[in-house]
Amino acid sequence: MRILISGVCGFVGSTLARALAESDAGHTLVGFDNFIRPGSESNRDALKKLGVKLFHGDLRAPSDLETLPAVDWVIDAAANPSVLAGVDGKTSSRQLIEHNLGGTVNMLEFCKTHRAGFILLSTSRVYSILPLAALAVEVHQQAFRPALRVSHPRGIGPAGVAEEFSTAAPVSLYGSTKLASEALALEYGATFDFPVFINRCGVLAGAGQFGRADQGIFAYWLNAHLRQHPLRYIGFGGHGHQVRDCLHPRDLAPLLAKQFTAPALPASDRIANFSGGAASARSLRQLTAWCDAAFGPHPIAADPTPRPFDIPWLVLDSAKAARLWKWRPQTPTAAILEEIATHARAHPTWLDLSAPL
Repeated sequence: MRILISGVCGFVGSTLARALAESDAGHTLVGFDNFIRPGSESNRDALKKLGVKLFHGDLRAPSDLETLPAVDWVIDAAANPSVLAGVDGKTSSRQLIEHNLGGTVNMLEFCKTHRAGFILLSTSRVYSILPLAALAVEVHQQAFRPALRVSHPRGIGPAGVAEEFSTAAPVSLYGSTKLASEALALEYGATFDFPVFINRCGVLAGAGQFGRADQGIFAYWLNAHLRQHPLRYIGFGGHGHQVRDCLHPRDLAPLLAKQFTAPALPASDRIANFSGGAASARSLRQLTAWCDAAFGPHPIAADPTPRPFDIPWLVLDSAKAARLWKWRPQTPTAAILEEIATHARAHPTWLDLSAPL
């Protein structure tokens, strides 16, 4: 199988490239990256040694894709993944849309030309912010959870947020670029007759992630705690009870192998959640407790000021993925945190590289 990965030198793209290269499935792997993300250059040599053919290109520029070889499948792992992108005063809303949505269009045109299948790595942030922000929650073991004995919106249950939950705006500029990309991908696939899958992922985490306070929070929190960098609990009273799930991207590799050879499926079965689920979920306060035990205590400041698009609890329900693909996450959160901690200890300047203050 000939496979092209966009954003191949990012954390997710490089992790998937390694997993596919080491699978002994005989794949020919090609990747391209514009290397604008701090730290992405660090993955170049390792991928080359695995036989991945690398191209320097920007998916926002159609001409940069003209020299790429024909492939059977494209895995789109390139994106600006911050929910604050375009509104934080540090990034451009136009650049966000050009990258996340315009780049998807360019990749879909590439797939149309080469008759290649397309797999979009999407996000939990396509789900509506207002009902999630208004969700009735309670504190249990230093973490928010949906309040018991309370009626919740359709699509929310103890296992998390399911695919039928609302995707109505607002979902953030970032979320809207991914949601629009999902719709366009399905339309291109139906119109030009090539397979498309939309994999909505929970929070992806692991060693070597380029974590920042607004993205890659598990890696960022552990690295910052170990180095005694200032950390804050933002919003929700400044208590750190807000919760996210956790998934290692290499756990997606067996899924991708099945999707490469899957028969035709209805459009409704081409979208599914992939997450570590409720078992993987941690609050910032729980994450701090883990770090205190692993690295020693580190005081966390409280900042109750709300931040745009923040929500108290977001955990994806992957029951549909289990039903359709027999897929389940393989790496427990404890193992992910240990992996990040081992990497952090071995790379004392990692935050200076990936998340300079």
